[in-house]
Amino acid sequence: MKPTLKKIYDWVDERLELQDLIKFMAKKYVPVHSHSIWYYFGGVSLFLFTIQVVTGILLLMYYKGSEELAFESIQFIMSKVAFGWLIRSLHSWTANLFILTAMIHMFSVFFEKAYRKPRELTWLTGMLMLFLLLGFGFTGYLLPWNELAFFATKVGTEITGVVPIVGKPILQFMRGGDDVTGATLSRLFGFHVAVLPGIFTLLLGAHLLFVNRQGMSEPLHYAETPEKDRKTMPFFPNFLLRDLLFWLIVLNVLAILAVFFPWELGTKADPFASAPAGIKPEWYFLFMFQTLKYIPAQIWFIDGEVLGVLAFGAAGFLWLMVPFWDRQSSAGESKRFVNYIGLFVVMYIILFTIIGWLA
Repeated sequence: MKPTLKKIYDWVDERLELQDLIKFMAKKYVPVHSHSIWYYFGGVSLFLFTIQVVTGILLLMYYKGSEELAFESIQFIMSKVAFGWLIRSLHSWTANLFILTAMIHMFSVFFEKAYRKPRELTWLTGMLMLFLLLGFGFTGYLLPWNELAFFATKVGTEITGVVPIVGKPILQFMRGGDDVTGATLSRLFGFHVAVLPGIFTLLLGAHLLFVNRQGMSEPLHYAETPEKDRKTMPFFPNFLLRDLLFWLIVLNVLAILAVFFPWELGTKADPFASAPAGIKPEWYFLFMFQTLKYIPAQIWFIDGEVLGVLAFGAAGFLWLMVPFWDRQSSAGESKRFVNYIGLFVVMYIILFTIIGWLA
């Protein structure tokens, strides 16, 4: 058996020069310190993206992206296709865990100041991918064409429409008209399976290239440690094997969630029915939704909802540009100030998500 495997390996190595790749990976080292655990969330996010792609392609073989057939095609997948219910449940749970791990990865990078020079572009590509992830969540939510998704999309697009000047054109572009119809479903379906994945893949390639060229970031306290006292581990095979172990744990968690808590389909959307009481967006939009509910209808001469949407947009832009306004990330006072901002954002998101969930 071994000679056969060696022949196969030699055949592949002769064509792809695997030895050069292994030697290159063996020369890469990962810093070992008390915060090393956060390095693994980037790899977990990549693993979840892979699962999303595979399960999404499998669902695409049976899904019909039209107002008349969308709901029925998902019913068919869940009841008639072998393991269809499991694939759909995996896709839905993976989407939520993907956003969660990406957010954890983003905040760990923020608190470790891994966005500082020369990693500005790594931060920018990562943040743009996170925004696209939220876009994946929004565009994919309507695809089952069930009651909850229909009215949640209606509310979500209406919020977008309050933005001055550009809001109305954006709303009509997203909906494919003035209201949520089959045209909206077709448009969001196209974005979900073609436009967003294409852009995301390009950003992911650039992000991985930057990480590969610059190596793993080092915390400030580690960078100030004398060279002789710094601990490292080889990327291959030490770090890679640990990464694979995390992937296996995540896969087990996904399997438990998908099997014991299968994703429900609900009832088919009826555009002429009234919205059900207590309609809410997905958890990753909930803190924004809950905040808008607390803003007064009118603040001076500005509509409260408009002010809230503009404030979230400005906050998102400032967060995206943090490498360029946090120029003194190595200074103690600046470091504490930026950390306080990050802690406030984390606590704000958690608190308002819980309030929105319980409300």
